[in-house]
Amino acid sequence: MDELRELQRIISERNIRTFFQPIVNVKSVKVLGYEALSRGPEGSILERPDKLFDVAKKYGLLWELEYLCRTLAIERAKENNISEYLFLNVDPQIIKDPKFKEGFTNEFLRTNNLSPDNIIFEITEKTAIEDYKSFREVLEHYKKQGYKIAIDDTGEGYSGFRLITETKPQFIKLDMALIRNIDKDSFKQALCKNLLSLSRITNMKLIAEGVETIDELSFLIEAGVELVQGYLIARPSQSINDIDEKIKDQIIFLINEKTKKLTYNAKTCPIGKIVRFDIPVKEDTKGKDIKEHFNKYSVQGVVVVRDDYPIGLVMKSELTFALAKPYGNEIYLNRPVSIIMNKSPLVVDYNLPISEVAQLAMSRKEENLYDYVVVTKENKYYGIVTVKKLLEYAMELELNYARHLNPLTGLPGNLIIEEKINELIKSGTSTSILYIDLDNFKPFNDLYGFENGDRVIRMLSDILLQVTKDYEDCFVGHIGGDDFIVILNINSNIEGLCRSIIREFDRRIRSFYTIKDLNNGYVISTNREGKEVIFPLVSVSIACMIRSLEGFNSAKEVGEYLSVIKKQCKLTKGSCFIIG
Repeated sequence: MDELRELQRIISERNIRTFFQPIVNVKSVKVLGYEALSRGPEGSILERPDKLFDVAKKYGLLWELEYLCRTLAIERAKENNISEYLFLNVDPQIIKDPKFKEGFTNEFLRTNNLSPDNIIFEITEKTAIEDYKSFREVLEHYKKQGYKIAIDDTGEGYSGFRLITETKPQFIKLDMALIRNIDKDSFKQALCKNLLSLSRITNMKLIAEGVETIDELSFLIEAGVELVQGYLIARPSQSINDIDEKIKDQIIFLINEKTKKLTYNAKTCPIGKIVRFDIPVKEDTKGKDIKEHFNKYSVQGVVVVRDDYPIGLVMKSELTFALAKPYGNEIYLNRPVSIIMNKSPLVVDYNLPISEVAQLAMSRKEENLYDYVVVTKENKYYGIVTVKKLLEYAMELELNYARHLNPLTGLPGNLIIEEKINELIKSGTSTSILYIDLDNFKPFNDLYGFENGDRVIRMLSDILLQVTKDYEDCFVGHIGGDDFIVILNINSNIEGLCRSIIREFDRRIRSFYTIKDLNNGYVISTNREGKEVIFPLVSVSIACMIRSLEGFNSAKEVGEYLSVIKKQCKLTKGSCFIIG
């Protein structure tokens, strides 16, 4: 009865503490909204929320308690000047109660500087839903008024998935049990990625709650989860505070790292990007200590070093095999690891491309095929890469890169181009950039058809690849339509390259025209007003810049700079280039 009296006192005195925990959009690094969390009075036997609500349910006071918590949450949101979304936890049985509407009149919300558009009902399945049809009708009633729905604890069990299919919410919150150590659990990762695919197809937004470590956050950002909540981001607080600058910087860093991957494929991404640092051992370490090392760290191998330089590798399977021999324990446990280690493991430099490392790894003897790859930096031990990680990452890079290639030409598309230029801006590197596009292409397309238009674009792509093949560190990208970009070393012969492009294009474009149009030197086509107009034959314009990208803030600014030069090119009849 002490519990009941304490609960009655809490309700009558409105003695509930309200905490707000932010939900952050990692793309914008801004707060999307706040979840309102209710706690009992400090020091009370009902301080913990689980205890508080269990007792309320036990004594039939759940409605009164939930009503009080929601009312105080809304009032305190006003006190804290919250204009973002407000997530309010609601039990399914409570939201169906006709009295629930009384707490959400537009007048009450307006009084507290809120509207239905600000409110998100976070459905927590504390009680079973017996009639999904009527429950769905209730939710539709609120949705029509502008309220939004979030389903909590997704991934915890079947009922949560049933709730999603029945209610079609705007937000899905991933249960913290699913998020915990997700960076280390491939099953959880697969489940998260499938839920992410579901959210994209259905236009639901995914929120990862309970994020507590940088590694968890890193995986979620890499996977594409945009909304996160948890102690790592910010602890629940009775007052609204800005997100810690260190966390903001960490999020921005992880987003930038993900974006950089767009420019990588297995041939350009260095192996050092996927290294895992495992603690190495010295050559005089005894076999029994190596055995203990494997048990303590749950690893499958260990690198042996001398003065930080790798000199060998011991895989757990090799040690187990050695100890299983007659007198194996006596021979190996008390002697240095150097007598059993592989003295010639695969050791590669940090900067070696993943594709080359994969080839080296797969060319090893069959018994060593799945040994760790040892990575060094300046010849010193830096870490290891497992064969599983190596192959998975190589495949992921290729798939990721392929997604951002232009489907017509197979060249890197806009996202990859932007990141390439942004990298050059950050490094302040001096470079040569060519912006190539076609003149009078639309009339040709209208007259000769889209198929021939596509053939011309592919031809220009082939020309760019052909004439740049002997240039070192050359990047050719397809912005879209008839616009292309070439990025080269500052010391390249740009004038000679431009002349080669123009010469080859002007020669090959002739094969696309009829004899009549070639003899005329023009085509007759309709303009935008529908009138017949004479248009010159298709030609190519090349706007060039040779300079450091210092002073530019983004790829967009570089594009604007090149557009000015391109306009000058357009004033010249026929194919031409201008170096700005």
